[in-house]
Amino acid sequence: MSSSPLSLKRRSLLIGCGALVLMSDRALAAPAAPRRLSLRNQHTGETFEGPYRDASGPLPDAMADLSKLLRDHRANKEGPVDVGTLDFLADVLEAVGQSKATILSAFRTPETNAMLASRSLGVAEHSQHLLGRALDITLPSRLPEAHRSALALKRGGVGWYPRSHFLHIDTGPLRNWEMLGENLDGLFAPGVRGARPRTVSQRMKLHRALARRQMLGRR
Repeated sequence: MSSSPLSLKRRSLLIGCGALVLMSDRALAAPAAPRRLSLRNQHTGETFEGPYRDASGPLPDAMADLSKLLRDHRANKEGPVDVGTLDFLADVLEAVGQSKATILSAFRTPETNAMLASRSLGVAEHSQHLLGRALDITLPSRLPEAHRSALALKRGGVGWYPRSHFLHIDTGPLRNWEMLGENLDGLFAPGVRGARPRTVSQRMKLHRALARRQMLGRR
């Protein structure tokens, strides 16, 4: 099937914008109306608000902005943007009547993922974050409902961290898990609904305290 001139132009613009845009198998069919997101990166304070795709596909300027917003802020490196994961998030937000989400983690470099895996539980060695296909998010309210909606959509992986008040979604294999142990309590957020997620330094301090507690408990 031949591509329309608009689609070809859009593809050229996407290549030119420098962002690697992924259209995974779980990306939805082209919407009749533009799809929108309102996001804030917890670590950098950067925001994105507006449409990210329309009937002709991903919007180049939006993909460039999202690649920056969702970058590995520790290494300051941008990664691929999976449109299917953005669609997953947009549908979860719509299902629970929320208009905004806070991004806690998105793309990760191998170095950042290895560092996090060495310091905490719950970080996979072959994480979908490495492929730009995963998002860790928190919401102002209705996060438990968002978890249930994400499971019902059956788009990929869904991780639920109720004590840390965040939700993981990805467009990898269909699976789900729940982390309730005290070792994860508060690693990403203070554990109080509506509270601001912890900073990196706060999480690292908590990691050290938990490790010290575990070591003393083994003696």
